[in-house]
Amino acid sequence: MSYIKFDKSQLINLEYALSRELIRSSRTGAFACTTILNCNTRKYHGLLIVPQPDIDGDQHVLLSTLDETIIQRETEFNLGIHKYPGGVYNPKGHKYIRDFSTDVIPEITYRVGGVVLKKERLLLSNDSRILIRYTLEDAHSPTRLRLNPFLAFRSIHSLSRENVYYNNKYLEVKNGIQLRMYPQYSSLFMQLSKKPEYTHVPHWYYNIEYFREQERGYEYQEDLYVPGFLEFGLKKGESVVFSAGLTEAHPPSLKRLFTNEISKRIPRNSFEHCLENSARQFIISEEGQSSILAGFPWYGRNGRDTFIALPGLTLYPKKDLKTFRAVADGMILEMQGPLFPESRLNGKNTYDSADTSLWFIRAVQQYTESTGKPEKCWEEYGGIIKSILQAYRSGTDLNIGMDEDGLINAEAGRHGLSWMNAAVKGKPVTARAGKTVEVNALWYNAVCFALETAEKAGDKKFINTWKELPRQIRESFIKTFWDINKGYLADVVSDSGKEWSVRPNQVFAVSLPFSPVDEFISENVLQVIRKELLTPRGLRSLSPKNPAYKGIYRGDEKEREEATHQGVAWPWLMTSFAEAWLNLYGTKGIPFVKELYQGFEKEMQEAGIGTISELYDGDPPHRPGGALSHARNVAEIIRLNYLIKKYSKTT
Repeated sequence: MSYIKFDKSQLINLEYALSRELIRSSRTGAFACTTILNCNTRKYHGLLIVPQPDIDGDQHVLLSTLDETIIQRETEFNLGIHKYPGGVYNPKGHKYIRDFSTDVIPEITYRVGGVVLKKERLLLSNDSRILIRYTLEDAHSPTRLRLNPFLAFRSIHSLSRENVYYNNKYLEVKNGIQLRMYPQYSSLFMQLSKKPEYTHVPHWYYNIEYFREQERGYEYQEDLYVPGFLEFGLKKGESVVFSAGLTEAHPPSLKRLFTNEISKRIPRNSFEHCLENSARQFIISEEGQSSILAGFPWYGRNGRDTFIALPGLTLYPKKDLKTFRAVADGMILEMQGPLFPESRLNGKNTYDSADTSLWFIRAVQQYTESTGKPEKCWEEYGGIIKSILQAYRSGTDLNIGMDEDGLINAEAGRHGLSWMNAAVKGKPVTARAGKTVEVNALWYNAVCFALETAEKAGDKKFINTWKELPRQIRESFIKTFWDINKGYLADVVSDSGKEWSVRPNQVFAVSLPFSPVDEFISENVLQVIRKELLTPRGLRSLSPKNPAYKGIYRGDEKEREEATHQGVAWPWLMTSFAEAWLNLYGTKGIPFVKELYQGFEKEMQEAGIGTISELYDGDPPHRPGGALSHARNVAEIIRLNYLIKKYSKTT
């Protein structure tokens, strides 16, 4: 039996089926994303979404969807499904679906009378091309299949409308057509392994609705262009492959290409394999430079997410040191002083993070542990690490720097320098300017790791310059953040005082390899986190006891941003909690941590199929929200499994 499978009763239930979505990406940056019914519910859905470097470098939807029509005895059965105003779904092709599975690739079986048609879809791993294989498994009379491509040719962040500027011309290519709706776009080639008949009947479909955008308070209707249709006959047992890509395909090789691509896939036949499969989706290569996308379907590259996710995506369960170095080295090339690029805005890098450079050092720390060659790692990355630490000690352009007490202060005048950087109309939801607990935990860990590695590499000059600092940081950290009566660590300390909201950021002070606190403090902190923040889907961003707590992530942009760091649960934080738990309780803590890990298996058939969503409601039943698939979460849950296995070996 398939690991991920849905039956007819589930598939004809639109509320159930349309809440389950699929994502697949290519190393080129292209991706395909839609629901298991192939009914698009977001503007971010499409069968071929590709970067357009000549426009803005962002992702653009070229092929939105493809409607199939089975024709027998001059009777047509349309397998497509779209939502229109008034809650109308037309056509209602989902009623013909008999089952769906995705152990290797998405596979849907339709039954129309005596016709049984299997549809399999895949996106090539190293090409911006989607392939769909149709197999006629049963039929009692001559059968034809008609394909209607719905085109958008627009940014994933916008919607299309009928206009006078589109190009309705096409060119014939072997077994298909080539077209380009607007001159600045790449051409789209749509071809088949079998010669079809193409009928050119340009037509717009109006007001197709995406109810997920409506829920999020955005524009949600668009017009899609259908240039015509491709039609061909199918014999019982015959398979035909459809291709849509940016370059012309060689039709006779499409079947073989499809088969070869399947052989490369990690099957989604277990929880571990689902995570490993998902992990591969985030790593892309553009113009020879490897990078990590923060999440699908709307995130691009993010510096902080890159370094948090990098170890889990490349070092566990298999050591892909080459990819680790490629991503890290690519980010180093874009450094501005000691700071890594945090995100891109209007095509330019932004450098506005107090912790990203420290997360880089943490990633190198895990890389060093994985290689077991500290001397070589210091040779590779020691220079960068030293420059970062010295700049933080002296002070950076953003006034991120060390105070006299040895702790890092992130400029009082700025509010978006930590990972809790949500804002509404420019105003921070969670103002955390000052000395934040996680930045200083990362700072202490970074200094101690650098000293340890430098000692093994024989870098005496660095050791002599830095060896006295850890003691000062440790003493100041406890004095600044710890309160024995409260039993946990302050979240932020500034000139305005200490912020004692119970938040998950303190978990890093007790989970990192070099901790600035002792076991007594660690145990107290962990117990508070367990009681107030721990959920089956991660750590809440704020305790429910706090009046500002918002445990539901729903509504328009303002409502969602207000909840993002005020109660929403984040899966990636759970691994740091589990790591601290295992550090404190050793093998006795394994059963509890295993339970946390195994609790995520249910998510393989929820929301983003075979992956982990960006965030979850802090309130039960902890519904998923945000992006369908998030790099930090997938990477850290993979690392959680690694930690369980690592500690289990000591029994």
